[in-house]
Order: sequence, then C-alpha cells, then structure tokens
Amino acid sequence: MLFKGKNKTTKAVILLTAIFLSIEFLDELVDGVRGAAWPLIRNDLHLSYVQVGMLLTIPNTISSLIEPILGILGDIGQRRALILSGGVVFAIALQLISFSHNFPLLLTAFVLFYPASGSFVSLSQATLMDIEPTRHEQNMARWALAGSFGNVVGPLALGSAIALHQTWRSVFLVLSVLTVLTLGMLWKSSIAIQKTFSHDEPTCSFIDGIRNAIAALKRPEVLRWLTLLEFSNLMLDVLGGFLALYFVDVVGSPNTLATFAVSVWLGVGLLGDFFLIPLLERVRGLDYLKFSAIVVLCLYPVFLVVPNINIKLVILGFLGLFNSGWYSILQGQLYTAMSRQSGTVMTLSNLFGLVGGLMPLVLGLVAQQYGLHWTMWLLLIAPVALLIGLLGL
Repeated sequence: MLFKGKNKTTKAVILLTAIFLSIEFLDELVDGVRGAAWPLIRNDLHLSYVQVGMLLTIPNTISSLIEPILGILGDIGQRRALILSGGVVFAIALQLISFSHNFPLLLTAFVLFYPASGSFVSLSQATLMDIEPTRHEQNMARWALAGSFGNVVGPLALGSAIALHQTWRSVFLVLSVLTVLTLGMLWKSSIAIQKTFSHDEPTCSFIDGIRNAIAALKRPEVLRWLTLLEFSNLMLDVLGGFLALYFVDVVGSPNTLATFAVSVWLGVGLLGDFFLIPLLERVRGLDYLKFSAIVVLCLYPVFLVVPNINIKLVILGFLGLFNSGWYSILQGQLYTAMSRQSGTVMTLSNLFGLVGGLMPLVLGLVAQQYGLHWTMWLLLIAPVALLIGLLGL
C-alpha cells in the first residue's frame, strides 16, 4: 500500500496521480518522436541498417536484465529513490541523444535511456496502482490514455519542429527540459510523498524479494494475466508494427495510404482509451473484455478478406476502438492479483516480455516463408486466447 492511515488524503491522491500520468505522457511522447525521427537520425549520423538494429536490440536486452532487479528493489524499500534517480538519468539520456554525433554516443544514450525509463516510468505506474488499490482498472485506463495521447502528439511535435526549421536534436533537447520540469514537480511534492511512501521503509531483504517473486510466479491467477497480456499484444503492438507493411505489401496501397492507416489505428485507439474511462465506472472490466474479444474475433477476418480499401480502413478503426482497453484491464487485473507487490509486477512482466518479445521474430520468419498475408491470420490467436483464458470469470 502506498498510503498509510490518515495520510491518505484526496489532495495527495490527485497530486500524485497527475504527476505519474504526466510521466507516462512524457515517456510515450519521447517514443512517438523517436519513431518518427528514425529516418532523420539515420541520415544525419550515416547509420547502417546493422547499426540501427543494434540500437534497437542492445539497449532493450540490457534493460531486460536490469529492470527485474529494479522491480524487486522497488518493493523492498527503494521506490522513491529509484523513481527520482531514474528520472535524472532519463533526462541525461535525452540530452545525450540530442548531442549525439556518432553511433557510439547514441548507443550509450540508448543504453542509459531504456533502464531509466523502467525505473522512472514503470515504477511510477506501480505506485499509481498503489494509490487506489480498489481502482486498478480505472487508473490503468487513465494511464493508457495519457500514453496514447503522448504517442500521437510525438510525431506531430517533430513535424512542427521541422516546419519551423528546427532539427530532431532540438526536439530531444526540449524533451529533456520537460523531464527536468516533471522531476521538479515530483521533487517539490517530496515532503507530501515522503509522508505517504510506505515503500520507502525497508520491509525485507533482496533475497526475500526474489523468493516472493518466484512464489507469485507459481500462482495460477498471476500466470493467467501475464500470459494473456503477452497474447493480447498480438492484436496491439504487433498488429501496429505490421500494419503499414500489410497495406503496402499485401493490399498494394501506396506509402501515403499505409501511413494514413496507421494514423487511423492510433487515432481511433486514442478515442477508445478516452471512452474506456467512464465505461469502466459502469461496466465490469472483464465483461467488457470478453465482449470486445468477440467483436475483434468477428471483425478481424473481415478486415483481412474484404477487398475494398475504404471498408478496410473503417473496420481497422473499429478494431482500434474495441481493443484499446485490453492492456488496461489485463494489467489492472495483474496488479489486483499481486496486491502489495506492485514493483514485482514490473519484474515478472519483464521476464514474460523476454518470451513475448520473440513473437514478432517468429511472425517475421513465418512471413518470410509463407508470406505476410497468411501471417496476419495468426494474430487471431489474441482474441481466441482471451476468450479461453477468461472462461468462468
């Protein structure tokens, strides 16, 4: 629990919620800018495809080894220090990205950025869940909305900077400044936070924290939500990653239309995240999850077989609308199943993410062998897995 006794006040809840949602918005804003800036970064630094692959792989691998440790430390009394120090390194890494003029410096910046994001952002999410233990789904919906908004604004921010004759470096420098300002808000509230952070009081040793994580991993309900989160991602990030290629290589659309399709996917998904917040006040999250899985199971095959591009785009919008709550609800259920171990959620999610991270590679190999058209049908595993996993709930 984040708050203790009488210190749990409405003012503190609102303050901390606003700060943590700002952190998630900032993180996804960075991600949106970085994704859109890759062609500019590659050309400016004269990067090869191998170097781009290294920039995407090496930092993520290193972070996957560090973040499970950070999650356990966050549960045994180091939460506040980890969030604040992670924010400092987050800002430094963004500055290094801005100042990078060669591959080694950019790689160093990325190696710093990935685990810093885990410490700064993932532990902020865990702490947000601890603020109101009975409203995990609702607060995860707010978290997802903040992130979706940041991800949509990111490319627009970069485009605006280019229109004003600025460079990608300027945008990353501004993002570093925004991080410092966000840290300032967090630091300014440190007195109130110190009074509310029970996680800053040592509760057990690191070895005990590892034992607790292993014990949690043996619980069927924890395994259920971790597994469903990875399967659901097939119809979330994985579909989003293949979407432009599908429209160009399978549908035969020009690049501009493929880009528009991705915009439809992101834009309607943002709208879905917005409507999910009031919806969860009226409908049980698991009931909506089952309903949306059925809708997606029916719509996705139609999306793949219908020849008309305009109808495809309409169906794609509905897919983005109905699957927008999947991550929020499943992650909220995982936090509920792991009450008082919110930091360890980060640990177990990273461990499962190592396996789930292989899914795009497997799908890529299937696409290379049998074609992208047939590979896209495999994404139907997501709604099927959800419906099977939610039986009886």
